[in-house]
Amino acid sequence: MKWLFTLTFSLCCITFTAHADISRDKDLNIAEVASGLSIPWGMAVLPENQLLVSQRDETLSRVDMNSGETTEISGLPEDIRVGGQGGLFDIRLAPDFEDSGWIYLSYSKDVDGQGATTLARARINDNQLVDWQDLIVTQSRTGNSVHFGGRIAFDGKGHVFLSLGDRGERDYAQDLGNHAGSILRLNLDGSVPEDNPFVGQDNALPEIWSYGHRNVQGLFYNTETDTLWAQEHGPRGGDEINLVKPGNNYGWPEISYGKEYWAPLAVGEEKKAGMEQPVKMYDPSIAPSGLIQYQGELFPAWQGKLLSGAMKLQHLNIVTLNENNEAVDEKRLLRSLNSRIRNVIEAPDGAVLVGTDAGVIYRLTPAN
Repeated sequence: MKWLFTLTFSLCCITFTAHADISRDKDLNIAEVASGLSIPWGMAVLPENQLLVSQRDETLSRVDMNSGETTEISGLPEDIRVGGQGGLFDIRLAPDFEDSGWIYLSYSKDVDGQGATTLARARINDNQLVDWQDLIVTQSRTGNSVHFGGRIAFDGKGHVFLSLGDRGERDYAQDLGNHAGSILRLNLDGSVPEDNPFVGQDNALPEIWSYGHRNVQGLFYNTETDTLWAQEHGPRGGDEINLVKPGNNYGWPEISYGKEYWAPLAVGEEKKAGMEQPVKMYDPSIAPSGLIQYQGELFPAWQGKLLSGAMKLQHLNIVTLNENNEAVDEKRLLRSLNSRIRNVIEAPDGAVLVGTDAGVIYRLTPAN
């Protein structure tokens, strides 16, 4: 009987450990995958444990996650406008990548000396991009070098989403006649879906899915629950997580929980009829970037939680939601790295990959 008790006790401990929440950095294995990169804006896992990393300075690299060896991918267009917050942005594999080979990228395109957030796709052949196609050069040009947005997400139903910031012109976010301050929804070939909310409406661009956003730096579509999550920068305070629905107005700059940079004055009101409230608001700002809703089995306690990078406050932000998609808890990990976390993705095996502005990629797994 003694061996039976020991076995039962051991199994209980294993089960408890596997489902125990992770509240400290030492509850994690934090393994360095690669270093020496520039700002790793986007990441996408290829077969055979390879990682594509898009870097804001107009560099695309393939990282062998077994050896850490990095190879540069050539063939990027010459009109990427690098400067300020502009450059090469996100990278995602098409949902049908195994068949089509398409890779989607976003970047700031130089148009007459100004930057326009652009969605493109290409294929890779022998470490070179081929078949490059600009799917949409957005109507968002300004002379400012801030608030490009640039995150990409897929809904698994033949559509791709692209986020844009207000491009430093606040009023643009309430103007449906341009793309700035909005989230766009396109067919995978760049055409406009007929069921987009503003199709056929006068003085509104048909690609727009939602508007009133300041600068969406995290975008994730949960294909299991059909929900689109967005995380955006507020001004001084007022970063937001939003549950995005078609045609909705998320308020910027008419409503905000942030303050002006130049004085302790509120930007707009906190609430207004016809404008959506955030699921979660951060004050002070954490400067979020990169967002997933964890779905893997390696971290059972994280399933359904929103994980995002924080640049200003330098941590991995973990938000717990209830059954009504209300934020009910928050944890902050990886502060021991002392690095701005630029992006977060989930690997096929359930590990979490984070990229920092120090040019380092880390792989997170449970310590136990």
